[in-house]
Amino acid sequence: MVPIREMSQNSPQRPEVKLRSADSTGQPVAPTADDQVGGGGDIDTTSLPMLRSAQPRSSRLTRELRRAAIDPADHETEEFGLIAAAGAVDHDRLAPFNRAILVIRWGTTAVSILLASPSFVARDYWIIAWCGVITLYTLIRSLHPIKFTGDIWSLVRVIAEVTINVAAVIATGYWDSPFVFALLTAIIVAGFARGFSFAMRIGIVSALAVSIPELTRPEAGTEDLLRTAQWTGILLLVALVAGYGRRISGEANRQHSLALDRLGRLADANALLFSLHRVAQTLPASLDLDEVLETTIGRLRGLFEFDTAVVLLFDETDAQWQVVRKEGTRLPSRLGPTELPPGLKRAIAENSLVHIPSLAPPDGPGLNDRSSSGLYCVLPARGSILGLLAIEHDMPQHFTRRDRELLIGFVEPVALAIDNARWFSRLRTVGADEERTRIARDLHDRIGQSLAYLAFELDRIVGKTSGGEAVQDSLTQLREDVRGVIREVRDTLYDLRTDVSEETGLAETLEHFVQRITERSSVEIRLHCDRDKRLPILQEREMWRISQEALTNVERHAEASEVRIMWRCDGERAALEIVDNGKGFAPGTAGRLDSYGMLGMRERASSIGATLVVQSAPGAGTRIYCHLDSVEE
Repeated sequence: MVPIREMSQNSPQRPEVKLRSADSTGQPVAPTADDQVGGGGDIDTTSLPMLRSAQPRSSRLTRELRRAAIDPADHETEEFGLIAAAGAVDHDRLAPFNRAILVIRWGTTAVSILLASPSFVARDYWIIAWCGVITLYTLIRSLHPIKFTGDIWSLVRVIAEVTINVAAVIATGYWDSPFVFALLTAIIVAGFARGFSFAMRIGIVSALAVSIPELTRPEAGTEDLLRTAQWTGILLLVALVAGYGRRISGEANRQHSLALDRLGRLADANALLFSLHRVAQTLPASLDLDEVLETTIGRLRGLFEFDTAVVLLFDETDAQWQVVRKEGTRLPSRLGPTELPPGLKRAIAENSLVHIPSLAPPDGPGLNDRSSSGLYCVLPARGSILGLLAIEHDMPQHFTRRDRELLIGFVEPVALAIDNARWFSRLRTVGADEERTRIARDLHDRIGQSLAYLAFELDRIVGKTSGGEAVQDSLTQLREDVRGVIREVRDTLYDLRTDVSEETGLAETLEHFVQRITERSSVEIRLHCDRDKRLPILQEREMWRISQEALTNVERHAEASEVRIMWRCDGERAALEIVDNGKGFAPGTAGRLDSYGMLGMRERASSIGATLVVQSAPGAGTRIYCHLDSVEE
């Protein structure tokens, strides 16, 4: 069945005519109870071969005529329906044509006065009076143009104008009236107001109103009939032109409205992308959880207008929600699954953003008893729900579609930043444990042995004193040993505090560290460093720890007399090489050298994406090479 719709679905006053074809058996489909004339039924095309054969030739013409007969301002298509419906309220449809109507009105009035000028000479006061009426009406409409908003009073105003001009034409000689041109203005106003169909009806009614009285006169003849036909054709032609002008203007207005709507959507999308770009730039920049949470709340203030905001993180140890940030409400530090408001429960169940325009039961209450609307969403990270985010406002229906779209794009970088900060906090805890282990190892290797030696010497001196032996020389030597231990403690603590910073690069830090090693040992160290370029602080700090561990191993275990250090860096790639001529070790024992810090060096290199190569052989020294191919800013 192929439907041919007379009007849009929103126009029920016209019937829907459908052409019913044959069924699969070749028999015509029986008409239904609704198949009545004027009832919007179906027409059996199998029984109408002439209609069926004429349909292809006339279908295009039919569509064009139907399209021309419908006023674009009243016909809502799928594409423009929303715009037309929004613009139909209190919208003056004649406003775009006011200037054209004013020019046409004064032009037809001037022609009417010119045609009526012989009556002024002949002192025909009847025509002169009507001339004054037309001129006065033109002046009034120049100061107060007709407004057509689609209501009943707008229709009355248009019909009143037509009535005045028709009365002037009938009263002053029918089609021979000098005011017949003023009637064209009324037809044009009707066409501009409602399009083809209304203008055609006004034109036909006006022509009949003038023609019937004239043609029913006893003296009416063939010339009067021809003149009636000519003016009727002119009125209908003017109605068509005015309706077509209305159609062009309507389409132009629709295109303009659609373009403005699309421009507004693009502007909203651009603002959304800009806001998300700022979020993506700001939030992941920090790996400190408190700083990330503070930045999240600050960014929420900049993007949304709210009275209450809460961020909760899921604690896997007891399956409760930890309130890590709150603003505008008082909440306990932890909430159980049953203590969450309905909006957050729905967000967890649906794993998506939930908008509650009114927090009245059963959708309420919210996190704040005063809240009347809210947005609730989960913070997803790595395939699981990391936390929850909620913003609420005291006014109902406060949050718009743009707010919902913006929050959807906002939560992903926020969740990623929070997750990164939590993992970094855990790794920092592990790193602190490793650092404490390294410090304990340094204290044991350097200071612990010295303190054990001092204790042994004190025991020996005490033994001498018990035997009556002289201990002066031993005490003098012990004093020097204690001073040496004090220097060793001071050097150890200084080494532990030594680190690269924004002001001090790896080259300067290596120079100071090498200088202290040469002062307290006999090792000769040659240092070659690039100073122009630097790595980001995190990568450069790990490279420094690797070099510090390697040089400490050389000083304590390698028994080397010479060390060569090379540091190359161009800002994107870096290479560290430390070569000594010490006793070395067998390659198979490298994996068990935990006391030498080899495992820690490998982990530090892996954390920044670097490659660590250790080459050694007994009696052939050791070469440690750490290479960083590229740096991702």
